[in-house]
This record gives sequence, structure tokens and C-alpha cells, in this order.
Amino acid sequence: MSETVGMVLVIIRTAIIFFALLIIMRLMGKRQIGEMQPFELVITLLIAELACIPMADSSIPLLYGIISVVTIYVLHELMTLLDLKIKPLKGLISGKPSLVINKNGIDDYQLKRNNLDVSDLIESLRTAGYFSLDCVDYALYESNGQFSALPKEDYEDQSSLPVVIIDNGKYNRKNLGLIGLGESFFDEILSKEKTKRKKVLVLTADGRGKLYLQEKGKKYRVLRVQYPDGKAW
Repeated sequence: MSETVGMVLVIIRTAIIFFALLIIMRLMGKRQIGEMQPFELVITLLIAELACIPMADSSIPLLYGIISVVTIYVLHELMTLLDLKIKPLKGLISGKPSLVINKNGIDDYQLKRNNLDVSDLIESLRTAGYFSLDCVDYALYESNGQFSALPKEDYEDQSSLPVVIIDNGKYNRKNLGLIGLGESFFDEILSKEKTKRKKVLVLTADGRGKLYLQEKGKKYRVLRVQYPDGKAW
């Protein structure tokens, strides 16, 4: 009998917390989780943690959990107000967009500041519908983590998927095996371009012989080459 009463009590407490959270989240606005600012994500995680404690532990007064959630909501409103009204604090609270591709190519410094590498950037580009690094004039990560890109007006439609050959001075041997070309082929190209492999930030190649080459700290170059034996993909 006591177990049944305990289960009913947990169900009632859970229902109360559920509706309290539903009201609080509705008051906080319509942002989707993937579009949250950093402080909003922290607040959401805190609310979830605070809500679990009184639901699972009946020895904790239910009012304590509701007061904690309401306090978090008040802090959220305060941070939102500061974010909107005091411009110098906006960048500190929410962060700033990071321009990771510009007219010169990839900005390696901005990537490192955001704990990203070239592979992460290429993955974000593909998700946005761009499969070649030279298809966009600008690309940036917004303060909420969303990726945005401005394509070139006359960028060519990609009919062949570029693959990463060199990433931060190192060959991607898996991709070399996939396309059936060796390091020596690309070493020869780098030699003609008077470029050392260790200085290469990224080198990509598509199946039609278009290479995207960017040295660290320099503007990118687009090269056209002929693959051995008429190879293509």
C-alpha cells in the first residue's frame, strides 16, 4: 500500500514539475535548441537538472524545485535584457560571429579560435549545400553555432565531389586510396607550385582535375591538372 502511495506521489510531483517547466519554457520564447545562445543553453541544462531532483526525491519539498526553476527563469530574463540593452556586453554574453572563409580563402586563425579544423569546415559547407571551398566568397559561424555561407555569383555547379588530399600539412591516405592516386603525384604538383607540403593548410581535388590549394597564411589557388590514365570520379 505504501509503495502504491509513493508511486502516485511521484507521478503527481512529476506532473506538477512538467507543467511548471512547460510554462517557463513558453515564457522564455520560441528559440529552437539548435539556435540558442550559449547562456540560454546553460540555463536550459540547469533547468533540466533542477527539475529532476524534486521529481525523483520525495524528501525534497516540491516548492524548492519550483522556486529554483523560477529563479533560473528570472536570471534568463535578466541576461536577455542585458544582451539587448547593453551592446558591449552582447559579445561577452552571446559571443560574436567568426568569419572562417573570406576572399583569400580559409582563415585558419578563426578556425582555431573556435576549436575547429578544416575537416569541420568542409563538413559544414556540405551541410549547407556547397561541396567546393571555392564556391563561396564568405562563410561564418554565428554566435549560436549556426553556419552561414555567401556563395559566389557565378560559382560552378559541382558534378564531382572534391576530396581532401592534404589537411594541415599531412596527406589523407584514406582519400588517396579511394581515388587511386599516390603522394608522388601531388608532391610533383606542389614542387611545380614551389610549395612545401608542411606549409599547406589544405589541398582538395575533384574528379575533373580541379585542385584547391591554400598555404598557411596565404591566398588560395585553384589549379587544373590532368590525372594519369585519364582517371576521373
